[in-house]
Amino acid sequence: MRFVRYLWAAPCTLAGLMLIAPAFLVGAIARRVDGVIEIAAPAAMQGSRWLESLPFNAITFGHMVFATSVMELERLRAHEHAHVRQYEQWGIFFLLAYPAASVWQWLRGRRAYVDNWFEVQARRSAGQDPPAT
Repeated sequence: MRFVRYLWAAPCTLAGLMLIAPAFLVGAIARRVDGVIEIAAPAAMQGSRWLESLPFNAITFGHMVFATSVMELERLRAHEHAHVRQYEQWGIFFLLAYPAASVWQWLRGRRAYVDNWFEVQARRSAGQDPPAT
């Protein structure tokens, strides 16, 4: 069954790895944690304009998580691994469902990111408090 979950999310994992591949040219570090490839930007890039311009501290694609630092990987691991489980359920359709959930919230006058069902579920799974209004 685990193999099927990896296979179902594989297109998303591969897309994420292709997007992040250039980070390895500047020293990104990768490790496997609970079946997830975790990649952290290298310490030498900390404080760089490029890294600070990213609209996230961590992002998940299938079974791959990229974070702006090892510290962010550790801090956000439970949240990002919840997204991994969502990819295991939704497969490639997650790439459509996630933005659709944000648009739905926005159309309802709510916060597109904070109120996105996938983010609410990941925060709940990680035991995180919801952001203030």
